[in-house]
Amino acid sequence: MIGRDPYERPSFTLGVEEEYMVIDPATRELRSHLEFELLSKGRAVLEEQMKPEMHGSMLEIGTKVCANVDELYDQLRSVRSVVRHLAGGAGLKIGAASTHPISHWSTQEIHPDERYQMIVEDMQLLARSLLIFGMHVHIGIENRETQIQIMNEMRYFLPHILALTVNSPFWTGFETGLKSYRSKVFERFPRTNIPDTFQSWGEYQSYVDLLVRTGCIDNAKRIWWDVRPHPNFPTLEVRICDLPMTLKETVAVAALIQAVAAKLFALYRKNLSFRVYSRALIMENKWRAVRYGLDGKLIDFGRQREKNTRDLIRELLMFVDDVVDDLGSREHINYINDILENGSGAARQLEVYAASGNDMKAVVDYIISETEKDLLTDPAQFMPTVMPPSESTIAERESSKFNQGNTIL
Repeated sequence: MIGRDPYERPSFTLGVEEEYMVIDPATRELRSHLEFELLSKGRAVLEEQMKPEMHGSMLEIGTKVCANVDELYDQLRSVRSVVRHLAGGAGLKIGAASTHPISHWSTQEIHPDERYQMIVEDMQLLARSLLIFGMHVHIGIENRETQIQIMNEMRYFLPHILALTVNSPFWTGFETGLKSYRSKVFERFPRTNIPDTFQSWGEYQSYVDLLVRTGCIDNAKRIWWDVRPHPNFPTLEVRICDLPMTLKETVAVAALIQAVAAKLFALYRKNLSFRVYSRALIMENKWRAVRYGLDGKLIDFGRQREKNTRDLIRELLMFVDDVVDDLGSREHINYINDILENGSGAARQLEVYAASGNDMKAVVDYIISETEKDLLTDPAQFMPTVMPPSESTIAERESSKFNQGNTIL
């Protein structure tokens, strides 16, 4: 990966990970999937595309590597549909939002996995209270030096992307006043938030090696920045997003992230670059995105003034416009305009909350209904073609014991 010509066009493949709530439709509270063996049933169909997470009420899925955004849409639609179908068979629902409006972290079961026990031992109450649900987008960039260059420049656009996805206004029964409370919960962990810049892959690797050598981390997966080079895969991983409620929102945001990476590479190939801003400045914009989402203002650091967040995102769409057709993603990118018009997930949750007379259960019902939009009505015929169960998966299902593999927190 490092030896590949840094000016050779990356593949710009896509992959998405999403973390779903498992919800009891009667009480609207989170419910642990462990007692229903949803994980074993899901892995029998999806194998490595379904993984456990630390809390038993969370299911993580991951698409395969997708060559383009259309393929991502089809994959994610199929996987979401299968997960909903399996949950429905157990009398449960799935929800896509980054915090549950009412359930409390202290009542949640921790998945019985050695890795999570180690995290709880290390992070203590911070780990137990990490009841948040996110989305990670992987963009295929095979050369590590190119990854670092694009990561440095992409940092500026991360608050814009977060503002589009904010979807966590409630926490343990309280209206938080923030559009992305998930962001504030997660930043309690070390090695989170916007990263510093690195001059080269070698400088980044020296940083990782120092942390490992001094006992800070045991591997690079313990670096949880808002964007990072993936430790094992040839991808740049964007982790700043809240989890959107709808399939179309997730795919549109993934398409935008892909387009930003492609645009920055197009500049890089011409020996041009987007200006690299300091972490301190970008963190100012991240706070504004966390607090107000699309309904506030971000700082245009080039012009050194505030602008409405929606206007800056429209400028971002114009910035990437010349690479969109080459990527084949225009239809999905255009859906960003629908998000700007209809509001973020957080804003829509708050509208339902107000219209229902401050009924949190109505918000949960809304999250469930939005999560089910555009999914396959009956994926039963599709399910056998997703991934035939291997002998090892069947054995795991029978024993209900699963290895964590390469799941990323």
